[in-house]
Amino acid sequence: MMALPPPSPSSSPSLQRLSTFKNSTPSGPPPSQPSSSSSPLDTFANDPILSPFLSRSFSSSTFSSAALASGSPASTAERLHQAIRLLDSQLRTEVVSRHPELLSQLSSLSHAEISLSSLRSSVSSLQSSIRRIRSDLSEPVRSIRSKSVQLTNLHSASELLSHSVRALRLSKKLRDLTDGSDPEKIDLTKSAQLHYEISAMCKEYDLFGIEVIDEEIKFVDEIGERLRSEAMKVLERGVEGMNQAEVGTGLQVFYNLGELKVTVDQLVNKYKGMAVKSVGVAMDMKAITSGGPGGGFGGPGGIRSSGAPHIGGGGKVREALWQRMGSCMDQLYSLVVAVWHLQRVLSKKRDPFTHVLLLDEVIKEGDSMLTDRVWDALVKAFTSQMKSAFTASSFVKEIFTMGYPKLVSMLENLLERIARDTDVKGVLPAVDSERKEQMVSCIAIFQTAFLSLCFGRLSDLVNSIFPMSSRGSLPSKEQISQVLSHIQDEIEAVHPDGRLTLLVLREIGKALSNLAQRAECQISTGPETRQITGPATSTQIRNFTLCQHLQGIHTHISSMVADLPSIAADVLSPHLGAIYAAACEPVTPLFKAMRDQLESCILQIHDQNFGVDDAALDNNTSPYMEELQRSILHFRKEFLSRLLPSAASANTAGTESICTRLARQMASRVLIFYIRHASLVRPLSEWGKLRMARDMAELELAVGQNLFPVEQLGAPYRALRAFRPLIFLETPEMGSSPLIQDLPPSIVLHHLYTRGPDELESPMQKNRLSPKQYSLWLDNQKEDQIWKGIKATLDDYAVKIKSRGDKEFSPVYPLMLQIGSSLTEGNL
Repeated sequence: MMALPPPSPSSSPSLQRLSTFKNSTPSGPPPSQPSSSSSPLDTFANDPILSPFLSRSFSSSTFSSAALASGSPASTAERLHQAIRLLDSQLRTEVVSRHPELLSQLSSLSHAEISLSSLRSSVSSLQSSIRRIRSDLSEPVRSIRSKSVQLTNLHSASELLSHSVRALRLSKKLRDLTDGSDPEKIDLTKSAQLHYEISAMCKEYDLFGIEVIDEEIKFVDEIGERLRSEAMKVLERGVEGMNQAEVGTGLQVFYNLGELKVTVDQLVNKYKGMAVKSVGVAMDMKAITSGGPGGGFGGPGGIRSSGAPHIGGGGKVREALWQRMGSCMDQLYSLVVAVWHLQRVLSKKRDPFTHVLLLDEVIKEGDSMLTDRVWDALVKAFTSQMKSAFTASSFVKEIFTMGYPKLVSMLENLLERIARDTDVKGVLPAVDSERKEQMVSCIAIFQTAFLSLCFGRLSDLVNSIFPMSSRGSLPSKEQISQVLSHIQDEIEAVHPDGRLTLLVLREIGKALSNLAQRAECQISTGPETRQITGPATSTQIRNFTLCQHLQGIHTHISSMVADLPSIAADVLSPHLGAIYAAACEPVTPLFKAMRDQLESCILQIHDQNFGVDDAALDNNTSPYMEELQRSILHFRKEFLSRLLPSAASANTAGTESICTRLARQMASRVLIFYIRHASLVRPLSEWGKLRMARDMAELELAVGQNLFPVEQLGAPYRALRAFRPLIFLETPEMGSSPLIQDLPPSIVLHHLYTRGPDELESPMQKNRLSPKQYSLWLDNQKEDQIWKGIKATLDDYAVKIKSRGDKEFSPVYPLMLQIGSSLTEGNL
């Protein structure tokens, strides 16, 4: 195959030049005769043979290989020659058309070359001038630098000499102040100020290394130690003696020395250590038994390895431990008050020159107060020692558990003394309520054990008198007295401490609740306990005894609590309520049965004929009233005589007994119940009124002599006394009678039905109820609801009258409306 001749050297540059001319944007005016034909490059782009030459990634070897592989390399070569000729022709055309522009560009290049040549000459001249100036100035600069160093050294030497002279003068003043042999005559604050100025000056200006200064520094250091020693003596003496002047002097000395914060921290840490050590020494059982300082004894009777004393040594160890605890409390008081006094002076003392508060120098933002630091350490040490004593020694645990009231009294007395003696206006106290709670909580472990022991003793006593295994056995009076005596002892043991008293009362309350539950298990129930027709049975007498025992416990403990603050009564109130409920349970069914029987007797009033008007009839007591009297008399003889307290014991107790209350309630119920049903009797003649009045007199006598003094019943008795004359009043007089003020409105309204016509039916008649049913309904209604029922019957009566054409109503009708309307207005 014939090889394709290589492209001419001018072909590629020609293409590049052509591309340059096409893409450039001439700054001059466009050619006068632009070419009308399209660019050869556009022709090349559409030609498959020539288009590869326009690609940036053109490769001659790749093109040649493709031309040879096409099968017509000659035609391809010819096509390339044509393209070259076309490009040469186009280049010539472009050169000719742009000839003025090319000449202009050539002229600009010539001018630029001339300007660059002139610039090179000027730069060379400038560099020469700079070298000359540098040579002329180098010597003065070196001279100035040398003189500056000399001036600096002279200035430093002058300052050093000036500060040295000042330091020596201050040192001389310090010597003059401290030359006296008597330390008390030395002006400590001024000496401390001079010492601080000398030391600060030497450090600030680095005067060390000067021989005369070094000699003075030795003296200054010696004086500093002497000042610190004397100032500390003054400070400690003032703190221990509560002398504010001495404490202020000592603090001012250390402030002038620049060591106030460090010194105060050291002093507080010292007191903290002493407080912690005091607690540890008080609880050191080895020292107690070995006769060390603060109490103890030698010889036999000490603590064995198990923590229990030898025979005969328990009392001595107990006494020694309490003595050490007392001494510990005194030491803690002194230490806490001393730190508080230090803090007090710091909070008032200001530097006379800077007016800086010394407390602000000691306590920075976020730091705790001095007393708080001591309390924190004390609480931690106390808690640790108490826990250790509780777990490590059973004997110490027993002492502090049984003697917890004494232990907490010691602690609270300590806190009270500190609070009282540090209560100064304008100064924070040494102890607040939070700190008190923290200190008391340190011995909480013994408090829990003490309360558990207290509850355990009471529970054992309760369990012994009310054993669950023996139902039916009752405690004796002596056993009940023993329980009450023990409860009183528990209260008296902690009575001075109000907080502990409340805690003990809670334990007593739990024991009382337990007693109430066990007593309830001993109560007999069943029909036999409610019988009231025969003599009292042994079961009933047993219930009566149990009631009286529980009543005695309730009364006695209530009298104990009466002398305590009201909050103590609040603590025991629910538990005393449980005792009272348990005491009521044995006798309440009996009184309810008796009340039901008396009501049944009274209901027989409706079987009597009170409407006849025959004076010839006998004047004897009504049969139902005779039965009522017999029932009351029997109940008094067989039951109340055993239940009601004697007059002497009632006066002594000063409170109403359970059975007295039940008898009073029953007496009140009987009177009101009788008046209610007496008002329902219809018809009622004049003879019937006399008979009813006689029955009421008999009722008053029977109730007053056998159940409860009627004069003490209040409203029920006044109602009975008012109803008796009321039934004899004329109807027009009733509206203005003062008697109706003592009667429930429903009683008056029901009685007025008796005076009305037959067509005026009562609610009982209208609803076809029996007296018992109507009475049960009345028990569950209020006066305004009863009036609504009565008003309905009055409305029915009015309708009947109007339907007949009558214009007059019965006299009772407007009177009943008047009473009912006043009732409604009163409710509004």
